[in-house]
Amino acid sequence: MAWRAQALKSSLLDKEVIYSITGLKNEIWIGTQHRGLIRFEYRDGLIGGKTYTEANGLAENSVFAVYQARDGAVWAGTLTSGVSKFKDGGFVTYTTADGLASNTVSAILETRDGTIWFATPNGLSSLSRGHWTAYTTGDGLPSNSVNCLFEDVSGVLWIATSRGLAFFKSGHVQVPRDAPDSLREEAFGMSEDKEGRLWIASSDHVLRVSNQKLSSGVLSSAEVYEYGAADGLPNTTGVKRSRSVVADGEGRIWFSLTRGLAVVDPSHITNNSAPALPHVEAIMADGNPIAVDTLARIPSSRKRITFMYSGLSLAVPERIRFRYFLDGFDRSWSEPTAAREAVYTNLSPRLYRFRVIASNSYGQWNDSEAAISLEVDPAFWQTGWFRVSCLATFLALLWALYQLRLRQVAHQFNIRLEERVIERTRIARDLHDTLLQSFHGLLLRFQTVSNLLPAGEPKQKLDSAIDRAAQAITEGRDAVQGLRSSTVETNDLALALNTLGEELAGDESNPNSAKFHVAVEGTPRNLRPLLRDEVYRIAGEALRNAFRHAQAGRIEVEIRYDERQLRLRMRDDGKGIDPKLLSSEDGRAGHYGLHGMRERAKVVGGKLAVWSELDSGTEVELSIPASHAYDPYSARRRSWLTEKLSGKLSGKDTEMKS
Repeated sequence: MAWRAQALKSSLLDKEVIYSITGLKNEIWIGTQHRGLIRFEYRDGLIGGKTYTEANGLAENSVFAVYQARDGAVWAGTLTSGVSKFKDGGFVTYTTADGLASNTVSAILETRDGTIWFATPNGLSSLSRGHWTAYTTGDGLPSNSVNCLFEDVSGVLWIATSRGLAFFKSGHVQVPRDAPDSLREEAFGMSEDKEGRLWIASSDHVLRVSNQKLSSGVLSSAEVYEYGAADGLPNTTGVKRSRSVVADGEGRIWFSLTRGLAVVDPSHITNNSAPALPHVEAIMADGNPIAVDTLARIPSSRKRITFMYSGLSLAVPERIRFRYFLDGFDRSWSEPTAAREAVYTNLSPRLYRFRVIASNSYGQWNDSEAAISLEVDPAFWQTGWFRVSCLATFLALLWALYQLRLRQVAHQFNIRLEERVIERTRIARDLHDTLLQSFHGLLLRFQTVSNLLPAGEPKQKLDSAIDRAAQAITEGRDAVQGLRSSTVETNDLALALNTLGEELAGDESNPNSAKFHVAVEGTPRNLRPLLRDEVYRIAGEALRNAFRHAQAGRIEVEIRYDERQLRLRMRDDGKGIDPKLLSSEDGRAGHYGLHGMRERAKVVGGKLAVWSELDSGTEVELSIPASHAYDPYSARRRSWLTEKLSGKLSGKDTEMKS
């Protein structure tokens, strides 16, 4: 049956903006921007109109959504004042105070169970048997801004929001699982054709999907059909109105778009279009072609890489769209694009795989993809060996700086130590050449006076004083010997102890002579500067005791340079030490030699052991860990004096007169 459109001429609509239209049988209701609610009735070939405004009880004259329920009641949703219900010649208004989610109503719909639904910017509201219920994002909506509502033939309520679609089923709001990105943008209107397919107008697409597959969460991207200018649409941007997509009685779908009105007859659409076949045609690196093989290699000097691809489709090829993904770089597939190349810059050296898929003229995406692997070669400064070399060079430089600093510190320390040695030598020389010589000359004069005195108490007292003075001179000479320590000057312990033995042998106060032997085991090593003085003093005290008090026939010194410790052992075959003195911590009253030796050993981190029996001699052993004893900063070599001395001492004993 042919039909034609005719303009409705009425002063009620003169220069007025129409927001929405509804109606049953021979009447229609129109929601306007400024004149409230207008009712037109067609009877006997005549059209009559009447206006309802705030003066008649309408909540507000700006009516954005109007809907006529099955019981004849007309619902008028306003822009700012809630919703008004017109029935039996009067209005009843509902607002947020009654349970409405917002006083701005964008769409109204009655579902088959008699529930009235209201779409608002603050969520979805329903009125059933006088009870209000509100649904928001907390109940499953993708957004609180609801634009339109639609109930399909199966009774599912579809909800279009600013962030995509949702549906109300089994008493719950749900979002379609794994929905394509095009169904997650703002939706403005929807309707259903006779085949049970959902038609949707969104902010940038006109789409067709299977509502059953969409609600079941089994809809693939290849089953989303897109339409555009090639299909006759003025554009693909929907408008925000109460019902911008509707189906008429003939099954045609009408779209209200930003650039006009469009209609489609779904019965004339065929789905026999073959899917588009994507193909990667070429790879360009800085404008130079790269051989497309199983694995394409990109030189390290190339900065801009372009992938060129195409899609084969015999139905409207200009509508083919592509999506691509670069494994190893991209996080997700690109947005659909008509461009036939993808550009990447400054890719890091590694293995990549470029993948591309295509959709045909009906928006069907091909599940198969074209792919190609490529590898970007590293520059020499990006290779592993270069990084390892840089790290090794840095560590070597760090070690060299560390060693340089240690040498500087050691040099400064040696300078201070040399100054200390020079000063100690000067003091020792002054004491020996002046003070001790003067005391010794004075003592000889006292001895001469004593020899002139007759026997008696005065002579005995003078002789006693002379003995004490002689003892004091001996102790002073021992102190001078300590100040002139040879080990401080040469850092050669064997030479120092040999020098000390010669000095003790030249002392006329020693009552007997003894064979003296020094043995060196291991490679002599330099000792720590502060520790070597203490070791020399401990050994010197032991040797002086052996020469002066032990009445020994043989005195031996053994020095062992071990990797784990320095060991110094001194033995004699003299009269030994009283066990009571050995067990005492302080030794004999007024004598602190043994006690001092133990204290010095403790200071340097060593152990001092003394074994002795009466008439069986004495053995003193000092052991110090290598980490404490040896100097790590100086060269570990023997001096020529040590070599000469060790060769001399290894073959024969030295007799010294004590």
